[in-house]
Amino acid sequence: MVKRIYLDHAATTPTDPQVVEAMLPYFMKAFGNPSTLYSLGREAKAAMEEARDKVAFSIGARSEEIVFTSGGTEANNFALEGVTFANERKGSHIITTSIEHHAVLETCKFLEKRGFKVTYLPVDEYGLVYPEDVRKAITDKTILISVMHANNEVGTIEPIAEVGKIAREKEIYFHTDAVQTAGAIPINVDELNVDLLSMSSHKLYGPKGIGALYIRKGTRMIPLLHGGEQERKRRAGTENVPGIIGFGKAMEIAQAQMEQKQCQIANLRDKLIKGLFERIDGIRLNGHPLQRLPNNVSVCIEGVEGEAMLLNLDMKGICASSGSACTSGSLEPSHVLLAIGVPSQVAHGSLRFTLGRATKGEDIDYVLDVVVEIVNKLWAMSAV
Repeated sequence: MVKRIYLDHAATTPTDPQVVEAMLPYFMKAFGNPSTLYSLGREAKAAMEEARDKVAFSIGARSEEIVFTSGGTEANNFALEGVTFANERKGSHIITTSIEHHAVLETCKFLEKRGFKVTYLPVDEYGLVYPEDVRKAITDKTILISVMHANNEVGTIEPIAEVGKIAREKEIYFHTDAVQTAGAIPINVDELNVDLLSMSSHKLYGPKGIGALYIRKGTRMIPLLHGGEQERKRRAGTENVPGIIGFGKAMEIAQAQMEQKQCQIANLRDKLIKGLFERIDGIRLNGHPLQRLPNNVSVCIEGVEGEAMLLNLDMKGICASSGSACTSGSLEPSHVLLAIGVPSQVAHGSLRFTLGRATKGEDIDYVLDVVVEIVNKLWAMSAV
């Protein structure tokens, strides 16, 4: 039987057994609708609000500023559409970056079709946006700025606090997509100067199908979903109680383990990067060498197709990716890699390893041996 090593934690994470245990009662025993008045519903409501407290506490927010969604994609859509449509009399200009997740970029394209103007800021060779570029892009029509906290493909952590300070000075709403950072690195919404922040449970060992949007008190928004008064009239629909409970528990665990796991995973990340560069010629590290997520290793290997690498890795029991899971079916090179200046032919040879809590040093040793073996095999085939 082939040993399986999972190194695609940016795509999703296994649900923590403690999270599953916390969720189970709310499927059968405490299954009440939290909008009902009898005890079964009140029990579900109380547990849901306790989970909301945990999520809010983890980012330094108030509980009433957390709105549960179906995931990060809905949170991003809600942030952008909710703010722009509620404030279109004030202006019609949005600022974002060229390396955002498609949940932001596609929403921006949708808004452009509705008459809004969007400025897509460039980034440098490491994937960093310059705060001064944000300042220069602001007009008297700008109503929203959206910059991701850390890039899901190359792992670069953006200067969110500095951009947020500019947005605050200009009295412009500021949103950050923190799907890759919530539960992984420390977050405080006041220190980051953000008005809106997107999160997703399944990126931090919680269940799929649940996320949240932080909305700073006083932010003018309209809801995306209509039909009920749930979530303080901001998101209609019966709440996913088991999912919310799981999200809260996952965030609680992540907070308790963050400092230890962040250091442990970063050490393994650095070991993998060092090993790859020592043993493979023609390799390039994508993203910032220091200002990056503790678990992210994104590289390009010249003369090797990323898809061929992934198939060969899979046969050896290694789960990795060539970029975002949301675009894995696309034949086009990553928009993120192109934005940081990677040539198209080189971008096709991208590999992303994202480590997790269970990753061990022996796993890294095995991965290094296998990657070198596969690269040499593919190079030999290419030469023939």
